[in-house]
Amino acid sequence: MAEIMTANNANANRFGKRSSKKSTKVDLTPMVDLGFLLITFFIVTTTLSQKTTMKLDLPHDGLRTNVKQSGALTILLGKNDFVYYYEGELLNDGSNFMVSSFAKIRDVIITKKKSVLATDMFVIIKPTDGSNFRDVVNILDEMSINVIRSYALDTISEGENRLVQATEKKAGIL
Repeated sequence: MAEIMTANNANANRFGKRSSKKSTKVDLTPMVDLGFLLITFFIVTTTLSQKTTMKLDLPHDGLRTNVKQSGALTILLGKNDFVYYYEGELLNDGSNFMVSSFAKIRDVIITKKKSVLATDMFVIIKPTDGSNFRDVVNILDEMSINVIRSYALDTISEGENRLVQATEKKAGIL
Protein backbone atom coordinates (compact mmCIF):
# COMPACT_ATOMS: atom_id res chain seq x y z
CA MET A 1 0.00 0.00 0.00
CA ALA A 2 1.15 3.54 -0.53
CA GLU A 3 2.14 5.28 2.63
CA ILE A 4 2.33 9.01 3.22
CA MET A 5 4.54 10.08 6.05
CA THR A 6 4.39 13.55 7.42
CA ALA A 7 7.06 15.33 9.38
CA ASN A 8 5.75 17.80 11.89
CA ASN A 9 8.03 20.59 12.88
CA ALA A 10 6.88 21.88 16.24
CA ASN A 11 9.30 24.76 16.25
CA ALA A 12 7.51 28.00 15.97
CA ASN A 13 9.24 31.10 14.86
CA ARG A 14 8.54 34.58 16.00
CA PHE A 15 5.84 35.12 13.38
CA GLY A 16 3.71 32.26 14.49
CA LYS A 17 3.48 28.65 13.64
CA ARG A 18 5.79 27.48 10.91
CA SER A 19 4.28 25.42 8.10
CA SER A 20 5.27 21.82 8.16
CA LYS A 21 6.86 20.08 5.20
CA LYS A 22 5.31 16.83 4.10
CA SER A 23 7.42 14.09 2.57
CA THR A 24 5.94 11.21 0.62
CA LYS A 25 7.22 7.66 0.47
CA VAL A 26 5.70 5.14 -1.97
CA ASP A 27 6.06 1.47 -1.10
CA LEU A 28 6.84 -0.43 -4.34
CA THR A 29 6.92 -3.91 -2.80
CA PRO A 30 3.55 -4.97 -4.26
CA MET A 31 4.66 -3.79 -7.72
CA VAL A 32 7.85 -5.85 -7.50
CA ASP A 33 5.83 -8.87 -6.33
CA LEU A 34 3.51 -8.49 -9.30
CA GLY A 35 6.45 -8.22 -11.67
CA PHE A 36 7.99 -11.43 -10.37
CA LEU A 37 4.64 -13.21 -10.57
CA LEU A 38 4.26 -12.17 -14.21
CA ILE A 39 7.81 -13.25 -15.04
CA THR A 40 7.20 -16.62 -13.35
CA PHE A 41 3.93 -17.06 -15.23
CA PHE A 42 5.51 -16.39 -18.64
CA ILE A 43 8.48 -18.66 -17.93
CA VAL A 44 6.20 -21.53 -16.92
CA THR A 45 3.86 -21.16 -19.91
CA THR A 46 6.64 -20.91 -22.48
CA THR A 47 8.36 -24.06 -21.26
CA LEU A 48 5.09 -26.00 -21.35
CA SER A 49 4.34 -25.19 -24.98
CA GLN A 50 6.41 -27.54 -27.14
CA LYS A 51 6.49 -27.60 -30.92
CA THR A 52 5.19 -30.76 -32.49
CA THR A 53 6.78 -32.13 -35.62
CA MET A 54 6.32 -35.18 -37.77
CA LYS A 55 9.25 -37.38 -38.66
CA LEU A 56 9.37 -37.92 -42.40
CA ASP A 57 11.82 -40.42 -43.86
CA LEU A 58 12.86 -39.56 -47.38
CA PRO A 59 14.27 -42.15 -49.81
CA HIS A 60 17.48 -41.69 -51.70
CA ASP A 61 17.25 -40.17 -55.18
CA GLY A 62 16.74 -42.53 -58.06
CA LEU A 63 15.49 -45.53 -56.09
CA ARG A 64 12.12 -46.88 -57.18
CA THR A 65 10.05 -49.25 -55.10
CA ASN A 66 7.86 -51.88 -56.70
CA VAL A 67 4.51 -52.19 -54.97
CA LYS A 68 1.90 -54.94 -55.10
CA GLN A 69 -1.04 -53.52 -57.03
CA SER A 70 -3.49 -55.22 -54.68
CA GLY A 71 -2.14 -53.20 -51.74
CA ALA A 72 -1.65 -49.88 -53.51
CA LEU A 73 -3.85 -46.88 -52.85
CA THR A 74 -3.17 -43.67 -54.75
CA ILE A 75 -4.54 -40.42 -53.31
CA LEU A 76 -4.62 -37.25 -55.41
CA LEU A 77 -5.15 -33.93 -53.64
CA GLY A 78 -7.29 -31.50 -55.62
CA LYS A 79 -8.81 -28.04 -55.27
CA ASN A 80 -11.29 -27.03 -52.57
CA ASP A 81 -10.53 -30.01 -50.28
CA PHE A 82 -11.48 -32.57 -52.94
CA VAL A 83 -9.58 -35.83 -52.77
CA TYR A 84 -9.38 -38.28 -55.67
CA TYR A 85 -8.24 -41.84 -55.25
CA TYR A 86 -7.96 -45.18 -56.93
CA GLU A 87 -6.89 -48.62 -55.82
CA GLY A 88 -4.22 -50.56 -57.64
CA GLU A 89 -3.35 -49.37 -61.11
CA LEU A 90 -5.40 -46.67 -62.85
CA LEU A 91 -7.53 -48.24 -65.55
CA ASN A 92 -7.49 -46.71 -69.06
CA ASP A 93 -11.18 -45.85 -68.94
CA GLY A 94 -10.85 -44.33 -65.43
CA SER A 95 -13.61 -46.52 -64.01
CA ASN A 96 -11.74 -47.03 -60.73
CA PHE A 97 -11.11 -43.26 -60.29
CA MET A 98 -13.16 -42.06 -57.29
CA VAL A 99 -13.88 -38.65 -55.71
CA SER A 100 -14.03 -38.01 -51.99
CA SER A 101 -13.36 -35.31 -49.41
CA PHE A 102 -11.01 -35.06 -46.46
CA ALA A 103 -13.92 -35.90 -44.19
CA LYS A 104 -14.44 -39.28 -45.90
CA ILE A 105 -10.91 -40.26 -46.96
CA ARG A 106 -10.23 -41.84 -43.56
CA ASP A 107 -13.01 -44.37 -44.21
CA VAL A 108 -11.41 -45.22 -47.56
CA ILE A 109 -8.01 -45.76 -45.92
CA ILE A 110 -9.50 -47.90 -43.13
CA THR A 111 -11.45 -50.03 -45.63
CA LYS A 112 -8.33 -50.56 -47.75
CA LYS A 113 -6.27 -51.38 -44.66
CA LYS A 114 -8.79 -54.03 -43.59
CA SER A 115 -8.87 -55.63 -47.05
CA VAL A 116 -5.08 -56.21 -47.33
CA LEU A 117 -2.28 -57.20 -45.01
CA ALA A 118 -0.67 -54.30 -43.18
CA THR A 119 2.71 -55.11 -44.71
CA ASP A 120 1.28 -55.09 -48.26
CA MET A 121 -0.46 -51.71 -48.04
CA PHE A 122 1.26 -48.76 -49.69
CA VAL A 123 -0.24 -45.30 -50.15
CA ILE A 124 0.96 -42.96 -52.89
CA ILE A 125 0.11 -39.30 -52.29
CA LYS A 126 0.09 -37.01 -55.31
CA PRO A 127 -0.70 -33.31 -54.83
CA THR A 128 -2.09 -31.47 -57.85
CA ASP A 129 -1.44 -27.87 -58.83
CA GLY A 130 -4.71 -26.87 -57.15
CA SER A 131 -3.85 -28.35 -53.76
CA ASN A 132 -2.17 -26.42 -51.00
CA PHE A 133 0.31 -27.18 -48.23
CA ARG A 134 -2.47 -27.62 -45.65
CA ASP A 135 -3.93 -30.46 -47.73
CA VAL A 136 -0.57 -32.26 -47.80
CA VAL A 137 -0.18 -31.89 -44.03
CA ASN A 138 -3.74 -33.14 -43.48
CA ILE A 139 -3.19 -36.26 -45.57
CA LEU A 140 0.13 -36.93 -43.80
CA ASP A 141 -1.75 -36.63 -40.50
CA GLU A 142 -4.20 -39.23 -41.80
CA MET A 143 -1.28 -41.56 -42.50
CA SER A 144 -0.09 -41.09 -38.93
CA ILE A 145 -3.57 -41.47 -37.40
CA ASN A 146 -4.28 -44.69 -39.35
CA VAL A 147 -0.77 -46.07 -38.68
CA ILE A 148 0.12 -46.38 -42.35
CA ARG A 149 3.84 -47.09 -42.31
CA SER A 150 4.45 -47.20 -46.07
CA TYR A 151 3.55 -44.13 -48.04
CA ALA A 152 5.24 -41.85 -50.54
CA LEU A 153 4.81 -38.42 -52.08
CA ASP A 154 5.00 -38.42 -55.87
CA THR A 155 4.23 -36.17 -58.81
CA ILE A 156 0.99 -36.48 -60.70
CA SER A 157 1.06 -38.05 -64.16
CA GLU A 158 -0.56 -36.56 -67.27
CA GLY A 159 -3.34 -39.15 -67.34
CA GLU A 160 -4.19 -38.56 -63.70
CA ASN A 161 -4.09 -34.80 -64.22
CA ARG A 162 -6.53 -35.07 -67.15
CA LEU A 163 -8.93 -37.16 -65.03
CA VAL A 164 -8.76 -34.66 -62.16
CA GLN A 165 -9.40 -31.71 -64.49
CA ALA A 166 -12.28 -33.49 -66.22
CA THR A 167 -13.85 -34.35 -62.86
CA GLU A 168 -13.42 -30.79 -61.58
CA LYS A 169 -14.88 -29.40 -64.80
CA LYS A 170 -17.87 -31.72 -64.54
CA ALA A 171 -18.42 -30.68 -60.90
CA GLY A 172 -17.97 -26.98 -61.74
CA ILE A 173 -14.92 -26.53 -59.50
CA LEU A 174 -12.67 -24.96 -62.14
